[in-house]
Amino acid sequence: MVVGISIFELHLPACRSLKAKRKVVKGLVDRIHARYRVSVAETDFHDLHQRAEVSLAIVSQSESEALHMMDEIRNLIDGVEPDAFLTHWDPEILEAAR
Repeated sequence: MVVGISIFELHLPACRSLKAKRKVVKGLVDRIHARYRVSVAETDFHDLHQRAEVSLAIVSQSESEALHMMDEIRNLIDGVEPDAFLTHWDPEILEAAR
């Protein structure tokens, strides 16, 4: 079993309120969860309008599968959400002892 985690930050230049930010971030979190069935949540910068930190965790059978899924998620964030710009991406692979 392999666990992949990533913490990433988003810049949301069009968001002028927490309500607007919540709409963009929640939509992105829901889209990632629905498509990839990973654990994902907003984890920091809750009180800032134009900045968000989101964390995700993946459990897979192999390191290559986890890396591939994280690459797909990064591409989704980069390409699909026009109101959010990825400013930091920090993936990490953890292997469980057998």
